[in-house]
Amino acid sequence: MKQKMKLEKAVAEITVAHLVAVTQQQGRSLDRQQAVNFLNEEGRAYLMWKQMMHAGENYIKNELEQAPPSQLQM
Repeated sequence: MKQKMKLEKAVAEITVAHLVAVTQQQGRSLDRQQAVNFLNEEGRAYLMWKQMMHAGENYIKNELEQAPPSQLQM
């Protein structure tokens, strides 16, 4: 993937459209309002955010462990 500019942060999000598409890929049906309800029930949106942050941190740690020391110098 070609980098167009220097980034200072990475943002990931799961939108209602993503949730509807994922359920369709699983052969299930979920309309927009059901998806909104699902995300907002039982703190799912926050729990999902925590999972994505954890996954991102693990990715960074793994990349740093594999990077040659010359790439880590700033």
